[in-house]
Amino acid sequence: MGSMTRALTMAVAIIAYGWFLADVVWAIAFLGGVPVLTTIDGGHRISTPVAVAVDLALFAAFAVHHSVLARDGAKRVLTRVIPPAAERSTYVLAADALLALVLWQWRPVGGSIWEVTAQPWRALLWAVCALGWVIAVAATFMIDHLDFVGLRQAGTRPDRYRPPAFRERWLYAWVRHPLMLGLLIAFWATPAMTASHALFAATATGYIAVGVWFEERDLRRDLGQPYRDYTDRTPAIVPIPRRIVHSGHRGGSLDHRPARDGSGQLLP
Repeated sequence: MGSMTRALTMAVAIIAYGWFLADVVWAIAFLGGVPVLTTIDGGHRISTPVAVAVDLALFAAFAVHHSVLARDGAKRVLTRVIPPAAERSTYVLAADALLALVLWQWRPVGGSIWEVTAQPWRALLWAVCALGWVIAVAATFMIDHLDFVGLRQAGTRPDRYRPPAFRERWLYAWVRHPLMLGLLIAFWATPAMTASHALFAATATGYIAVGVWFEERDLRRDLGQPYRDYTDRTPAIVPIPRRIVHSGHRGGSLDHRPARDGSGQLLP
């Protein structure tokens, strides 16, 4: 890979990461009702059936990208037309664009499901929501944040790049998909649950369930018995104690396969 190609690859990775950070801030404000750009209930209003159809179509485009392009077969096809070092950052850049499209074009659905106004319960729900976002972001650092967003791959020669090994540590010792756990908390914990917010949260929850199923299938196939032992002792998302399986992998690496989290690395 020539110096010009390496420079362009790194430039794409930096742009993708910057956009990723902007999308995260936008998504937090969007669901929290802070009018940075758009909010979950502040878009252009249209009839409810059409709004639901538009919202589901937007989310479907985002979900298909994550579920399809995160698979190994799609990655092999992609790297036939782009440098291998740009594979992850290209994925992140496309995800950035699709998430921005969801947030920009989301159509609100009228109605309120609950609203908590009394203190300290309202503040407590906001605190739980904030905790969800912290868990989601922290989960990306518990294996390799720079690899997650494509920067490490873009900055490493293809013949020297090795994906980070999955490590059963920190939150990964409690649940197999802490990123998904954090997002679910952030989506559902709110003192003001409108119908529009509920549609977003429910659609995201359905997507996460499907994505986790596909990811678990791939990980069981790729990592074999060590990952099956891990699933026996560690719940997928809800941190409910499981029976302990004695294994030499506790706290170590399961394999030198790429580290992934439910739905094929959902964020961004």
